[in-house]
Amino acid sequence: MGTASAPPPRGRTAPSDSGAGAERRGTNPPDGGPTPSDRPAPSAPGAPSAPGTPSAPNPATGTPVARHATPWPEARAAAHAAGVSRAARAPSGHRPDQAPATAPAAVAPALAPLPAALGRVLAAPLTALTDLPSFDTSAMDGWAVAGPGPWRALPDGVLAGQERPEPLGDGQAVRIATGARIPRDTTAVIRSEHAHVDDKGHLYAQHDVVPGQDIRPRAQECRTGDRLLPRGTLVTPAVLGLAAAAGYDTLPVAPRPTVEVLVLGDELLTSGLPQEGRIRDALGPMLPPWLGALGADVTAVRRLGDDADTLYAALARSTADVIVTTGGTASGPVDHVHPALRHLGADLLVDGVAVRPGHPMLLARLPATATAPPGQAAPGQAPPGPQAPPDPQASLAPQASPRYLVGLPGNPLAAVSGLLTLAAPLLRGLAGRPAAAPYAVPLRDDVHGHPRDTRLVPVSVRGPYAVPLRYNGPAMLRGIAVADGLAVVRPGGAGRHQEVEILDLPWGEARGQYGELSSGGPNGPFNEVCFT
Repeated sequence: MGTASAPPPRGRTAPSDSGAGAERRGTNPPDGGPTPSDRPAPSAPGAPSAPGTPSAPNPATGTPVARHATPWPEARAAAHAAGVSRAARAPSGHRPDQAPATAPAAVAPALAPLPAALGRVLAAPLTALTDLPSFDTSAMDGWAVAGPGPWRALPDGVLAGQERPEPLGDGQAVRIATGARIPRDTTAVIRSEHAHVDDKGHLYAQHDVVPGQDIRPRAQECRTGDRLLPRGTLVTPAVLGLAAAAGYDTLPVAPRPTVEVLVLGDELLTSGLPQEGRIRDALGPMLPPWLGALGADVTAVRRLGDDADTLYAALARSTADVIVTTGGTASGPVDHVHPALRHLGADLLVDGVAVRPGHPMLLARLPATATAPPGQAAPGQAPPGPQAPPDPQASLAPQASPRYLVGLPGNPLAAVSGLLTLAAPLLRGLAGRPAAAPYAVPLRDDVHGHPRDTRLVPVSVRGPYAVPLRYNGPAMLRGIAVADGLAVVRPGGAGRHQEVEILDLPWGEARGQYGELSSGGPNGPFNEVCFT
């Protein structure tokens, strides 16, 4: 996968895509035209092609198919909406410490012990089961005093956890620990360092004493029944602490969406060095932990060869909420994802996205009941007899609710683009979480853009700026490996200090200590452009 050299100035047409690196298993035509992966995905039959998006021949028939790529913002919104449409709607009228009595079967909430709820999403609002604090407490180690001073220091003290300390009389003081219950009739708490006791046992304050000082009054943070957090909140360690303080032992949480990963391709090796035309599989090791960081439970990672029947059977039998495939989403001779989806009767919600890298990505809704291709029997059924036509509705894997398929391109950085464009918002929607709020950071350097499509560029956030990183070609991972996020560069590019939207990576830690930040001069790596 090479990179185009000597790109034109920003604002002018970028170099032809033909030399920029085709998707895995695609080929560059000799006339310099678009590769199979350069063709946006098909729209409804008969729909006109978008400007600048040529028709692609159907690999099975050779008939041109009109293709139209979805704009990048619309693709992300469609993915989140698809997830939301299947997310649970917790009914009202139930106790906040109990799971809802009824809920859609696909995403029925579960009561999870606090440690097990970490990383999941609240299926109901978190409501305070008690006042916080539940009694007046001392905010400091010091002296609880009653009335004006000086005060007579009592010999005993009040410790945290003591049930009911003796009330104070006017002019009395007692030592008190942070978090201890305030004795009745206490005027204020004086910090230890702000008072002293003389040799006669009298306490004197070194500063004016304000009634109520350093006392946390009952219900200062919340009252019983107050809503603390809305449904859909991600359960973080801080949320666990708040829930525990508010009296919870378990939390109603939405189940994490299940994901099955299908890595496609005869050319992939799982160990050793690339050899004899075969390459190492980078996506099999990368995608499961990434999907886990996005809130999914990865139930299986399967490697399949370039066989249409094998792919169809794997899609039909899967019971995961989401299937993620790698490669095979374009129009090459062994790209079988589109035909398999047609045989399944799937709805293509997004079929190609106007983004580089990764524009052959797709999102499909699989039917509740899968169907067998003509002439084939479903598992457990006898093949159709010689006189009986094949049943196009032969059941394979009945599902209680729709499933989804996210088709990622085979090039590694293009797959990351698809992951953040389609999989991340879909999983947020399935988990009942709102769409991620966008934010912008100014660029430190100019970034070339594609003439028609949005471009996603790995960046490292340094101080007030997002620094574009080297090695941003569709088949490269060196840039994303040290990135904090991807900059969303609109068609035509973005100039120095221009603000651009940033897509955070799940681990989002500022890095860049590996020499990725050098600009390399006017013809250096920041000016290398590689689209797919």
